[in-house]
Amino acid sequence: MTTVMTPVSGPGAPGPETGSSRRAPLRPGTALGLGSAVLYLSLIVLIPLAAVVWRSTEDGPNAFWQAITTPDAWAALKLTVGASLIVAVVNLVMGTLIAWVLVRDRFPGKAVVDTIIDLPFALPTIVAGLVLLALYGPESPIGINFAYTRIGVVLALLFVTLPFVVRTVQPVLLELDRDMEEAAASLGARPLAIFRRIILPNLMPAMLSGTALAFTRAIAEFGSTVLISGNLPFKTQVAAVNLFGQIESDNLTGAAAISTVLLVVALVALVSLDLLQRWGSRRG
Repeated sequence: MTTVMTPVSGPGAPGPETGSSRRAPLRPGTALGLGSAVLYLSLIVLIPLAAVVWRSTEDGPNAFWQAITTPDAWAALKLTVGASLIVAVVNLVMGTLIAWVLVRDRFPGKAVVDTIIDLPFALPTIVAGLVLLALYGPESPIGINFAYTRIGVVLALLFVTLPFVVRTVQPVLLELDRDMEEAAASLGARPLAIFRRIILPNLMPAMLSGTALAFTRAIAEFGSTVLISGNLPFKTQVAAVNLFGQIESDNLTGAAAISTVLLVVALVALVSLDLLQRWGSRRG
């Protein structure tokens, strides 16, 4: 006699296992790779940053506040953040325009221009500062002298941050579906409306990402500004140069405090960008 087992249903019956109730263990290769990545990031990034933050606060909050609010440090921080915001906005507009020209237009020397865009990545920043000083300094061949001025600081930051928006927006433009634009044009949409309703929403995440990268790069710049700015306290001295001066004066706590402020500003910029992109993706 054969006994047939029928499935038991009801509230007390065991249900089928789902992916959420049972997760497969990590494979040895995956676990090894994850552990190596976390260890490397900890040694190179997390532990040094934690050490800087700890050093900046080891004498207490009052000492930290006093270190960043000394007249020269506060002036350097304000100049750095303000100039970096200006540079970020200019890069947002001009970087997108340059990427558009490189992708959508054809002109002689296009390959040369595309290569030059990456030059600030390869060129040592101190060499960039020397080039800018030779071009826009007291002996400028074009008769323009921006040396030892805040405009010179902005020019130096624009030079080193040029590629970020361009190289972030360019791949998105290359992958953009042209059929949607042609369909909109065939229905009578104007070029401005096509750009605003079709192209811009697709480009905006890349534009914001490149802008945030340019901003965070600008607030930490040292080499390209050290020559053309003249390092005049309260006038053209950026935070990185002021930080270097604090180290030379053996004020490591003050240098760590300025570094912590720059770190917090960079983190706020990157986290704000991430939240903005998440909000935009939910609306889309």
